This record gives sequence, C-alpha cells and structure tokens, in this order.
Amino acid sequence: MTRVALAFSGGLDTTVCVPLLEEEYGYDDVIGVTVDVGQPASEFAEAEATAEALGLEHYVVDARAEFAALCLDAVRANATYQGYPLGTALARPVIAEAILEVAEEHGCTGVAHGCTGKGNDQLRFEAVWRDSDLDVIAPVRELGLTREWEQEYAAERGLPVEAGNEGDWSIDSNLWSRSVEGDDLEDPSFVPSEAIYEWTDEPTGETEFVEITFEEGYPVAVDGEAYDPVDLIEHLNEVAGAYGVGRTDVMEDRMLGLKVRENYEHPAATTLLDAHEALEGLVLTQEERQFKQQIDSQWAQKAYEGLIDAPLVGALEGFIAETQQRVTGTVTIKFEGGKARPVARESEYAAYSASHASFDTESVGKIEQADATGVAKYHGFQRRLANESIAAAGTGEAVELATDGGPDGTQDGE
Repeated sequence: MTRVALAFSGGLDTTVCVPLLEEEYGYDDVIGVTVDVGQPASEFAEAEATAEALGLEHYVVDARAEFAALCLDAVRANATYQGYPLGTALARPVIAEAILEVAEEHGCTGVAHGCTGKGNDQLRFEAVWRDSDLDVIAPVRELGLTREWEQEYAAERGLPVEAGNEGDWSIDSNLWSRSVEGDDLEDPSFVPSEAIYEWTDEPTGETEFVEITFEEGYPVAVDGEAYDPVDLIEHLNEVAGAYGVGRTDVMEDRMLGLKVRENYEHPAATTLLDAHEALEGLVLTQEERQFKQQIDSQWAQKAYEGLIDAPLVGALEGFIAETQQRVTGTVTIKFEGGKARPVARESEYAAYSASHASFDTESVGKIEQADATGVAKYHGFQRRLANESIAAAGTGEAVELATDGGPDGTQDGE
C-alpha cells in the first residue's frame, strides 16, 4: 500500500489535495499532519473537523518549543528581511521537519504540500523534504490549480470547506508573526482598514514601560519575571500589541523574483529585536557591530530561504555566539505611538565609560581633551591635499604640498 503525508491545515488548498492525491497520483492512503507553531486554537479545530469529515487519518504535532527557540536565535542575529521580522520563513522548516518525522514513522513513500508555484513556502518545505528518499508532491503547482478551480471542485465534490470561502484574505499565523495578504491588499495603492489586524490595536497616546532581561543574547525575563521562550513571546505579543507595536506594510521581493504586498503583525518580535539591538550597542565594539551587520544579514537571508541548516549558517552562528557572550543585561522599552523604543540599557559588559564620554569632565585617567589635537590635525588631511591639488590644477598653478621634510630635506618615510 502506498501512503503519503500531507501538510494539512483544513483550508481550501490542502482539503482539495486529499482526493487529488488519491485520484491523480494513485496513492492508496493519505494522512494529514498539522504542526502547532503557535496558531490560534480555531485553526486546529477547523483542521480536525475537516479531517473528520474527509475521513482523513490526522496527526497534530506540537512544535512550539522548537519554533520559539529558533525565534530567539533570530533575535541574537537581529534577523529581519526587507524591514520586517521573519516569521513564516522561520516556521516552515520546523513544520517540514515535523511532517517528515511523521511520514517516516508511518511508512509513507511520499510527502505533499498545498503550496502554489508562485510563493516561497514550496521552496522552504521541499528544501527539508528533498534530503529524504521520499517522493515530494505539490498538487497545486504540478496540476496548475487556481483558487477558482479549487472552489468549484470542492463544491462539486461536497468537500467540507464551504466551497473554499475562507474570508477575504490569506492569513498565516504563528507565535512570532501574523501575515495578511490577498484580495484588495494586492493593490499597492489600497489603504487597509483596521479590520486586517488582530494582534495589534490602533496606536493611541498611551504609553507603558517594560524591562527586558537578556542572558548571552537570549531574552529570559520581562519586568524581572522569568519566562520560558513560548510564554515570553506570547506575553509580549499581548502587551506590545495593545500599543500598536509591530505593524509592517511592505512590498516584498520573493525568492522567485515576484514582488508582492504583505502586511504583518509582530509585536513581540519587534520589541525583542529593538531591545536586543540596543543592548548590543552598549556592549559591542564599533568593529564588532559593523561586521555583525554583515553576519546578521546573511543569517536572515538564509532563514528567509528556509535554509537555516546550511553550513554557512553554522559558520555565521559561531561568530554570533562569540559576540553574544557579553550581550547580558537589561533594556527598558517604552511602548509609544506604535513603537517599541529603547530608553535605557544596563550591562556589566558595557564598552562605555560615562566619566570619559562626559562633556562635564576635563580629563580622566588615560585620556585628556588635549590628546585629540593630533587626531584633529590628521583627520581629513588627504582631503585637504586633494582639494588643494584640484584647485591648483584648475588655475594652472604648480601644486606645492604643505608637508614638512626631514632634517636632510627628505620626506618622512623615505
């Protein structure tokens, strides 16, 4: 008997995939796998009810802890893509791994998803699955299905999706973010209403302060209370969301080259990323921060591609782990006007001295104000020479560089 494991949400795409896998691909048995990465309870209820109506063998896998751990790794890497925190991109490999485990445990010869041929998720799922010996099936892509065709097919077959009417927008939620796309939102000139938002309230004039505690780059407590990763993220989603924190409306460049409009909500992610970057600003040297921006950008790009287990990522994380040893301390965040603004930070590893930096201090220890005179003379010296040469060349006059010779008339360094 041939059996295939289907990434199953209970929505239109995956519901129509069940009979298609049997009729078009010849599988004797289809099992559905739903992976919990923090979706609303209503989505699991829908998946279970649809699976029961289809007579589908259905498994639910709790992967919230694994996903939350990856999200906090993303904080250490300051991971954003084109201005927004990665959410769906981080979740897909976790989901794919869980489905693959179920497929192998139940003797499946194939794994399947309901992704279209225009999105990123097909690539993220298959990057994981193609490491295995199982067949990879993508009915929506391979059969060229449209949403209208799926709706008609579901209605003709009496499939339990109310003819595919799932609302105006396509929504994907997990612990870290909520994405909204489709319908009027596909028009870049369309101004969305508050109706598209669920996690964030419209910003008001109200404010609130929270203190985030980090240990080696990982957030571990809020206002002095320790949380495990899942609870910490859920808590900050609620608190920050109440102040409108974490909304992004972006024209996103997908891996296939398509440009799409996406709307995201990510209150906890925004709060933690802003706090973490503020703490790094206190404890890391200028050179570390500049170089880490390149490291972080590469980490985020591989995560966006669903290739978080690539050898490059392991190498990048070696540098990240080294720098994060000192990213321990607290950051005070002020929720204000839809922003999570760092307003204070403290760490025993601060690469900062108030007494040396203060304008009120004449001289302290190893440095004095007068020490900057030599630096000031050298600063911009090449620019001055270049500008003198340009000016002289413009008038046709000979250029005489204002440099001092040595005792024998030679220039220093000769």
